Amino acid sequence: MTATDPREIIDQSKMTTAQIVVVVLTVLLNAMDGFDVLSIAFASPGIAAEWGIDRAELGIVLSMELIGMAFGSIFLGGVADKIGRRPTLLGCLIVMAAGMLGATSASSPVILSAWRVFTGLGIGGMLSATNAVVGEFTSKKARALCISIMVIGYPLGAGFGGLYASSLIGPYGWRSVFYLGATATGLLLPLLYFTVPESVHWLTRKQPEGALGLVNNSLSKLGLPTVTSLPVITADDKKKSIGDIFSPALIATTVTVTAVYFLHILTFYFLVKWTPQILTMMKFSPAGAGTVLALANLGGAAGGAVFGVLTARFGLKPLTVTILLLNAVAVATFGRSPADLTTLTWLAIIVGFCGNAAISGLYSIVAYAFPTHVKATGTGFVVGVGRGGAVLSPILAGYLLEAEMGLPTVALIMGIGSLLAAFVLMTLKMGSSQPTLKGKA
Repeated sequence: MTATDPREIIDQSKMTTAQIVVVVLTVLLNAMDGFDVLSIAFASPGIAAEWGIDRAELGIVLSMELIGMAFGSIFLGGVADKIGRRPTLLGCLIVMAAGMLGATSASSPVILSAWRVFTGLGIGGMLSATNAVVGEFTSKKARALCISIMVIGYPLGAGFGGLYASSLIGPYGWRSVFYLGATATGLLLPLLYFTVPESVHWLTRKQPEGALGLVNNSLSKLGLPTVTSLPVITADDKKKSIGDIFSPALIATTVTVTAVYFLHILTFYFLVKWTPQILTMMKFSPAGAGTVLALANLGGAAGGAVFGVLTARFGLKPLTVTILLLNAVAVATFGRSPADLTTLTWLAIIVGFCGNAAISGLYSIVAYAFPTHVKATGTGFVVGVGRGGAVLSPILAGYLLEAEMGLPTVALIMGIGSLLAAFVLMTLKMGSSQPTLKGKA
């Protein structure tokens, strides 16, 4: 790279106000992801009561947007690498708003499930693109912290949104949650349109027609110096494609990080999806159950923030491994708690803290694992395939609960995912720029 390479300008320059605004907006976008995903959990007691469905059937409904998220992450991540970050983000927001609004018209579990799959497509694509945006719009020094800050948007949206949504369910019914989500998502559209330019990294790598002007336009909007020319894209660089995540240089990292994410998400989504219903079965009110889930997500926000600070002092891999182990213990302990709302609330907060801190660690690893031309694709593949764990989690938990295995046993089984994830992550060697498997350069 030359000193005037626009990517190097972003990497080496001090963060500007405009760059900070972009990071803040990704926090808000991730917050809507968090609220949209958990809206069905907040609404689940009302849904079960209105349509008279059992726990196994409810577990399937709870998983539908996660199926959409898996496909959205995998395929729309590739779209973001092909057409750009900005149009992908705008399109995903439109899909999310439409899906949330459509859910309010559902007259059966099947129709509701279809709308949740549609909403999940937008959420999945958003998750892939926002991680790429933070990785490409921030300085090298601030990148890991900014990624952790972006990740905490998810539990913040679920937490604060859930506290408000829980107060709506009683007087207005479960559909009010989706009206709230559709409105908030729609309001983010103009903010995104006017504040986020196209990624300089993406433009420099792709070099479409008029690339120099487009790059300088983005640099100017970010408050950074412009350039007089762009780096020459070599023949080898031009041959690179989104399929490179399966190349010999990356496939080991792709498979390993995906496995870790899958296993942890299997545990993570157990209480994310089932806390309101579990507490309702313990004879606590639906509003109180929703409040516990919301507070658990605020604990998750604290976990992500603390993790981001700790990465400056401790290694990324050992810190993530430790948090994964603590999360497995916390989930198992929650399952053995007596039916005391205060105790359950604090345990849920601890589970949220550990679970989201681990996700912050995994997102940071993913951001360093993939180069620009496959950053969104790689993120999308890891998140998309990993979401298989999210799809499986509420379904598996629902069948285990329906089989009357008891909450202590179910929680112990569901906590094994994070435990296994920690052991798989131990096989990963963190290199200077990206993680590689032991024995690999």
